[in-house]
Amino acid sequence: MPVKIRLQRHGKKGKPFFWVVAADSRAKRDGKFLEKLGIYNPNTNPATIDINVDNSVKWLQHGAQPTDTARAILSYKGVLLKHHLLGGVAKGALTEEQVEEKFNAWLEEKEKAIQAKKDGLGKAEADARAKALEAEKEANEKRAAAAVEVEEEVAEEAAETTEAVAEEAPVAEEPAKETAEEAVAEAPAEEEASKEEE
Repeated sequence: MPVKIRLQRHGKKGKPFFWVVAADSRAKRDGKFLEKLGIYNPNTNPATIDINVDNSVKWLQHGAQPTDTARAILSYKGVLLKHHLLGGVAKGALTEEQVEEKFNAWLEEKEKAIQAKKDGLGKAEADARAKALEAEKEANEKRAAAAVEVEEEVAEEAAETTEAVAEEAPVAEEPAKETAEEAVAEAPAEEEASKEEE
């Protein structure tokens, strides 16, 4: 039975994650499998990969062939390296202790590289937030300055209209006062005229 190490799709539309499985090559993509070896989630940055190294190496030693994507994932997690080193043990070139020592040293280096990438991503995200905050502050300052200018213009226009009204008002009020005074002066005259008629 030809065995493949391949990805089995799960998740929802637009947000897939995958199981890494050992399956018969004639089985459907998302169908029956022999063993689940791990998971691969490309939705995170960096991608989340969790692989059972020992079981994956066992399947490789028994002749399972990984697909191209599965090979890249296994290589990323060191499965292919461990398989290669265990081949050296079978030939007598290495001992089990040397294999574990080399594999652990490689894992430490890989973890440092992954952590450096995460730190870089975190720093880039923090820089982007700082730039966005700075841009927002500048926009708020411009908006506040524009509002102050508009208020000053409105105050100036109000002062100009008040001055214009004040200049026009005395001219308009004087005839009104004169007419009021005339009316007051005419009123006693009319009263006297009406008394004389009686």
